[in-house]
Amino acid sequence: MNITTVKKLSFIEFLEQYPDGRGIFELVDGEIVQVEPTRAHKNVARFLMFAFNDEIRRLGLDYIVDKDIIIRTVTASGKEQGRNPDVGVVSSTLWNSNVSTYGAVTEPIQLAVEVISTNWEDDYVDKFDEYQRLGIFEYWIVDYLAIASRTILGSPKVPTVFIHQLINNKYQTQAFKGADKISSPTFPEINLTVEQIVAASQFSKL
Repeated sequence: MNITTVKKLSFIEFLEQYPDGRGIFELVDGEIVQVEPTRAHKNVARFLMFAFNDEIRRLGLDYIVDKDIIIRTVTASGKEQGRNPDVGVVSSTLWNSNVSTYGAVTEPIQLAVEVISTNWEDDYVDKFDEYQRLGIFEYWIVDYLAIASRTILGSPKVPTVFIHQLINNKYQTQAFKGADKISSPTFPEINLTVEQIVAASQFSKL
C-alpha cells in the first residue's frame, strides 16, 4: 500500500510523516510504502533476533538488536531511501550516544537481516547495493521459502541463507543450505543451521 504524497519526500520528511502505530513503512523512491510481512516471515525474524540477543548477552557484546531500526540509505543515483531491516544489530555505543532521538540512524549498522518476501528483487538487488554503499558490515538474506530465481539459488531451488561480509567496501558472499552451520563474522560462535531457521517459520503448519 502506498500513501499518496504531494511531492517526493526526503529522509527527514519521511521521518516527520511516518505513520506511527499503523505498521512498518519504508521510504522508496520518495514515497512512503507499507511493508506487510506474513506471520511466517515474522517468525523467522523473531527467531533470529532472539538468537542474536542470546549471543550478545552470553558474550557481553557491545551490540543492541532490534526490529525497528530505520536506516537512511542512498542509491547509486543519490536518492535517499529509508529502509527498515527485519532485524538490525547496531553498536550500543552508537545507539546510546543520543537516546533522546528516535530509531532512525544514518551511520552504518553492524548487521542487517532481510527475510525474503515476494518482492525478493528489492533485497537481492536494491538493498544489497544500498547496504553495501552505506557500509553495513554484514548483511543476511534469508530466503527461507526459496522463492528467488534459479540464477541466484541454483537448481533445484532450496532454502538458502546468504551472508555478505563487507571487505574493501565490497560484499563477499557465502551461501548456506540445509544442515550447514551459519558462519557469521559478527557472531562467530552462534550455533545455527539453515534448517533451524526455516523450521522457525512454522510454514509447514500453516
